[in-house]
Amino acid sequence: MRRLAARGAAGDAGEAAAPAADGSDSAQARSPSPWRWQMNLLRRPNYSHHHHHAPGIWVRRTTSSSGAMWRLMRPCLLPYRLIDLCAIWDTGVFLPSAAWNRASSGVERRRLNAAKKVSRRMPLSPRISHPPRKQSLKSSYIFCTRSQGGWEMLSSVREVQLKRLEVTRPRGLGNRERGRVPRMARQPAPPWVHTAFLLCLLSLGGAIEIPMDLTQPPTITKQSVKDHIVDPRDNILIECEAKGNPAPSFHWTRNSRFFNIAKDPRVSMRRRSGTLVIDFRSGGRPEEYEGEYQCFARNKFGTALSNRIRLQVSKSPLWPKENLDPVVVQEGAPLTLQCNPPPGLPSPVIFWMSSSMEPIAQDKRVSQGHNGDLYFSNVMLQDMQTDYSCNARFHFTHTIQQKNPFTLKVLTNHPYNDSSLRNHPDMYSARGVAERTPSFMYPQGTASSQMVLRGMDLLLECIASGVPTPDIAWYKKGGDLPSDKAKFENFNKALRITNVSEEDSGEYFCLASNKMGSIRHTISVRVKAAPYWLDEPKNLILAPGEDGRLVCRANGNPKPTVQWMVNGEPLQSAPPNPNREVAGDTIIFRDTQISSRAVYQCNTSNEHGYLLANAFVSVLDVPPRMLSPRNQLIRVILYNRTRLDCPFFGSPIPTLRWFKNGQGSNLDGGNYHVYENGSLEIKMIRKEDQGIYTCVATNILGKAENQVRLEVKDPTRIYRMPEDQVAKRGTTVHLECRVKHDPSLKLTVSWLKDDEPLYIGNRMKKEDDSLTIFGVAERDQGSYTCVASTELDQDLAKAYLTVLGRPDRPRDLELTDLAERSVRLTWIPGDDNNSPITDYVVQFEEDQFQPGVWHDHSKYPGSVNSAVLRLSPYVNYQFRVIAINEVGSSHPSLPSERYRTSGAPPESNPGDVKGEGTRKNNMEITWTPMNATSAFGPNLRYIVKWRRRETREAWNNVTVWGSRYVVGQTPVYVPYEIRVQAENDFGKGPEPESVIGYSGEDLPSAPRRFRVRQPNLETINLEWDHPEHPNGIMLGYTLKYVAFNGTKVGKQIVENFSPNQTKFTVQRTDPVSRYRFTLSARTQVGSGEAVTEESPAPPNEAYTNNQADIATQGWFIGLMCAIALLVLILLIVCFIKRSRGGKYPVREKKDVPLGPEDPKEEDGSFDYSDEDNKPLQGSQTSLDGTIKQQESDDSLVDYGEGGEGQFNEDGSFIGQYTVKKDKDETEGNESSEATSPVNAIYSLA
Repeated sequence: MRRLAARGAAGDAGEAAAPAADGSDSAQARSPSPWRWQMNLLRRPNYSHHHHHAPGIWVRRTTSSSGAMWRLMRPCLLPYRLIDLCAIWDTGVFLPSAAWNRASSGVERRRLNAAKKVSRRMPLSPRISHPPRKQSLKSSYIFCTRSQGGWEMLSSVREVQLKRLEVTRPRGLGNRERGRVPRMARQPAPPWVHTAFLLCLLSLGGAIEIPMDLTQPPTITKQSVKDHIVDPRDNILIECEAKGNPAPSFHWTRNSRFFNIAKDPRVSMRRRSGTLVIDFRSGGRPEEYEGEYQCFARNKFGTALSNRIRLQVSKSPLWPKENLDPVVVQEGAPLTLQCNPPPGLPSPVIFWMSSSMEPIAQDKRVSQGHNGDLYFSNVMLQDMQTDYSCNARFHFTHTIQQKNPFTLKVLTNHPYNDSSLRNHPDMYSARGVAERTPSFMYPQGTASSQMVLRGMDLLLECIASGVPTPDIAWYKKGGDLPSDKAKFENFNKALRITNVSEEDSGEYFCLASNKMGSIRHTISVRVKAAPYWLDEPKNLILAPGEDGRLVCRANGNPKPTVQWMVNGEPLQSAPPNPNREVAGDTIIFRDTQISSRAVYQCNTSNEHGYLLANAFVSVLDVPPRMLSPRNQLIRVILYNRTRLDCPFFGSPIPTLRWFKNGQGSNLDGGNYHVYENGSLEIKMIRKEDQGIYTCVATNILGKAENQVRLEVKDPTRIYRMPEDQVAKRGTTVHLECRVKHDPSLKLTVSWLKDDEPLYIGNRMKKEDDSLTIFGVAERDQGSYTCVASTELDQDLAKAYLTVLGRPDRPRDLELTDLAERSVRLTWIPGDDNNSPITDYVVQFEEDQFQPGVWHDHSKYPGSVNSAVLRLSPYVNYQFRVIAINEVGSSHPSLPSERYRTSGAPPESNPGDVKGEGTRKNNMEITWTPMNATSAFGPNLRYIVKWRRRETREAWNNVTVWGSRYVVGQTPVYVPYEIRVQAENDFGKGPEPESVIGYSGEDLPSAPRRFRVRQPNLETINLEWDHPEHPNGIMLGYTLKYVAFNGTKVGKQIVENFSPNQTKFTVQRTDPVSRYRFTLSARTQVGSGEAVTEESPAPPNEAYTNNQADIATQGWFIGLMCAIALLVLILLIVCFIKRSRGGKYPVREKKDVPLGPEDPKEEDGSFDYSDEDNKPLQGSQTSLDGTIKQQESDDSLVDYGEGGEGQFNEDGSFIGQYTVKKDKDETEGNESSEATSPVNAIYSLA
């Protein structure tokens, strides 16, 4: 954040004005002035109603042979005050109106002597004015403002900001900590401001102007410049205006003879003015009216004269026709192309272009001299690529004339303009150009001289030839160059010293040097001077009987002569006046009377110019009178220095005193100071200074008084200022601006961007104390100034916003150092947009394999802009460059020119070679095709070879243009050796290495030896062996299992295992349910044949407990009782039959033959042995963990499992006896079906 030296004070209503313009346009047209200041008014004008902004005032200062010229470049909207520029001359400060000046020149001298001794801070200036026309100004300036009471200087707390003298305020200082000190007073003003300020104040004592209602001699108020150049297409206007009472009449002389306007119908004079108008609408030639004109303004009290105005008509002559032969020159030789423009008035502006209107690029080797010629320090072959035409632009007609172009023919030992040699470290030797020591092309020789007028710009020029191109350095003999005024131009070939003074005379020399040697040229500078004022005569206002004097003192080189005139006639020829005495440059008046009234002219001149000043002597007897409105209200800011004006008039000159609030004591001394013109200065305003101030003017004829009411207001201060910020593009930025101000004043907060009013668009939000910018873009970068204003003052705070953006694209890509396998790429970096470039990415594109597709080639640090690129054979390259910074990547540069390399056999083979089956009887061979940078030649193809691994088979081969080949009729999942070799029209690539691939896969066989074991009631262990025929790459195993209990089946669970896993343990969720397991192996084709096993059956106790929920049901209890009764009956019947003994033939009832293992008699009858008397037993567990029912020759279970027996609807038994199934089938059923009591009953029956 930067605090500006910014606080302005407002006054009463006034109008805007600009400094008076002076000087000729010719000086400006030939050379733009280096003095360009921007003055921003730092008080807040009331533009809230009618004005949206208050742009600054641009003032440009140029100098001519006779003085200085000021131009108002831009308007400043100032509804309240008028800002003016006070010029600090050698003799002091010039005032707004000569009528305010006191008569005594001795008083003026005393003021000047006092000013030189003062070193303290100067008081406010009561009244200051424009600089007089045609004078030489020193580089000191004071800014003034005018209110109803007259002119005043802006104090240090109400000054305007010069960009060249920007004052900054340190950060972090709070409002309270700084104490009660005017804010701007904390930044000390430059010393010249102090001196100029005091000079301005001390010059105010004589600034008294006669009111226009009183009689007075004429005074010239406006006139044309001395050298008046006009446009021949317009009417001629020669200005001359004057004031006086009675109103003056006017007449003119032309070439020192009376100019009779009435005799020329084209010439007229404006009403109530002496301005001449020459009208050419009805014909006539403006050149006929060229000459020297002088205006005379006359009334009965005297005659005032204008300057001698030299009228010239602008001329724009045509270029003479000429045929120019080609200029033949040896490469490395110097060359001058002369322009010789036609003489114009004013002189034209010269510039060089080609015939196609392209500007000629200039550097230290090729440049334009001040005389308009084009100089080549040494000619190169590339200079032949264009022609050269001199152009002249004429100021008034705004036309450009073009000379016939020069064409060059360069003789060279190296006829080819190879672009790679431009970047060669020793370009001249590479092109066979002989090196030479420097020599001067302009000025010629070793010494020259130059004369310059004081206040003008001194331009010294040295242009040298040589190989290599010489460098130019400047020195002053016996001292240093004036650093504050010296500036180097035209690649150090020119030295400009602005606003030359006598101390700038002396010897200057330029040194031209290259590696072959050096040479020096000395220029003797003599400073002459047109006359400039030391003491300009002022209007003299006297009472009858008073004494006074007119002083006309000027200096120059040579010393100017002084000539006095009265009413336009030489003083020697005027009637004698006993009250007047001439003593050289002074006229002394004693005991003046009414008859002494006249206008005196002082003309001082030498060979370089002249000065003419009018000063009247007026003898009046007038009582005091006040010139300002009565009872004014003045509002001022606390702690400011201010001034209360009380303009008055009287003759004799009245004395003036000030009083406050009706008190009797005169205000003078301490915090108050009264100036001779009557202004009261209050050095530092305090709250207690508020009140009513009365001024009283008194002379021998009476007295007059006026009152001014003073109100003191608190200052406007920005106590929280915006800070400098760095933001990335697209982010949000918040700038604070919090203000304290006097509550009785209306506050307005506005924002400037780069010192211009800020347009608040959709992306910005302005609040009373802040500014927010959304989605920051590159165009938002710049300085932001918060302007807090009231109608009396304002405060400014500035912050700079830096936007980090992606870099701009690189440009001007150039290929040099072309070789078989490399090339140098050079580029010009784009703007980094405030974020340093970290990397450059070089990309390439080729037009054969992938046209239009860009590939990354290489990456380089952001500090380089040239790189050697490695290239591949047979590629038509095109390159582009991308810049990268912290924010992002730039847009790609425009592509370079193409460069094709020659072909060669491939140096590599395709990668990522694979052999995989897409079906069980094939193998697909694939690879990654080679790109453009590895093809190395046209017609790229691939030789594919394969054979079964670990066999002695011959290689099979085929040539392929694509990136795949399918081998058919292969066995299932057999390994193959595979090779793929690249080949183009230049030959084959290197012998490739073998890659192992496999033919297609199939489904695997079932896992072997699937085993289910149950070591306890909580876990079940599963084990298996790998399939006998994997038929591919085993991807793993899939196990599916489900719990079941009778007719109840649980949710199926799926487990996937890795191909190396052959064991798994299942945690039982309950100890009763059994599990059915299905296991299969997987390849990429899918899951193969599955094997199924079930877990062993649980013990009966567990089964009974599992059925407890059924046994508690009523229907089940009844059924069991019925069954028990039937069983009891059948047991009784069985017992009876056993007790009888015998054998029972039952074969005829059987449908199914008995198994061979069943015990039977030969006649087919069962034999009930003693084993049958053993009680029925439950099942027992086998040694391998499976559960088996105990076998019986005549088991109820066997009968029950026949599946044939069943109950009818009435409960009667309708089944038949069946034979026992074979052992294996029975065991399988036992694993899945529980023993039924009903079946047991059927078997007993």
